[in-house]
Amino acid sequence: MKLFDLKRFAINDGPGIRTTLFLKGCPLHCIWCHNPEGIAPNAQKLYMEQKCIGCQTCVDECPQQALTLTAHGIQSDAERCTTCGRCTEVCPTLALEMAGREWSLEEVMEAVEKERMVMETSGGGVTLCGGEPLMHPDDVCALFSELGRRGIHRALDTTLYCSPSTLERILPVCDLLLVDLKHMDSAQHELYTGVPNEPILDNLRRVSSANARFWIRIPLIEGINADEDNLHATAQFLTRLPGTQPEQVCLLPYHDIGKGKHERLGTHYNPSGIRMETPSKEQQQAAINLLLSYGIPAKIGG
Repeated sequence: MKLFDLKRFAINDGPGIRTTLFLKGCPLHCIWCHNPEGIAPNAQKLYMEQKCIGCQTCVDECPQQALTLTAHGIQSDAERCTTCGRCTEVCPTLALEMAGREWSLEEVMEAVEKERMVMETSGGGVTLCGGEPLMHPDDVCALFSELGRRGIHRALDTTLYCSPSTLERILPVCDLLLVDLKHMDSAQHELYTGVPNEPILDNLRRVSSANARFWIRIPLIEGINADEDNLHATAQFLTRLPGTQPEQVCLLPYHDIGKGKHERLGTHYNPSGIRMETPSKEQQQAAINLLLSYGIPAKIGG
């Protein structure tokens, strides 16, 4: 499986203290994405000019002669670069880094087992995140099956943008789903994420019908989805699910941490300049109160 990060002692990716694995590749292109290095399925190179000391070690070591030192730091020739990672291995200041490498199941389990005591003591486990893990159902099934065999709790952070058959494969080996719900209007959802929301909502109904355990996570963004109309529509949809209800709804106030990552990737954050702001404390509390009025347990964070 291709991971771009492994986070230990994670406290916001499900119950307890967790080890969170980030898989490469996502079918959505959310304009606020805070993990843009997880969108493309292939390995990518990140560059932070502020860390660069201009030593040219990477330039000299590049086997493809794809790098040049300019007045604006290291420039990479995309046609020559094969993302072999040699430049990142020799960079003394970590100005160059790779996002994405292949991990074997044995490597992943070795890293997970190092945290077993902390996870078990806290009621935690392992969370698969991304990107969108359900782009890699074989990897997810293999890892979750092994985690289950070892008695380790399994959570999946997902958009649910996948085929019904993929979802059917995953549900039996997953203990908890953390389902992202971006917007209830399909046209607006497609404008902000690049895909419509009908497959997501249909799959959420399937999750509920299967009586699976799930949380809902909503990126709460003023100017996008924090308005009362969308929150009412969200609450009405959730209360009408055919089976199990969400154990909780976690509201995640907007932040623009992804902006710096886009700069390092050489890509553009929110290229259309759509207005996005962090909701005020009063707006956040109003959103919680609205959901509570429908009998939906809600909180900030989680």
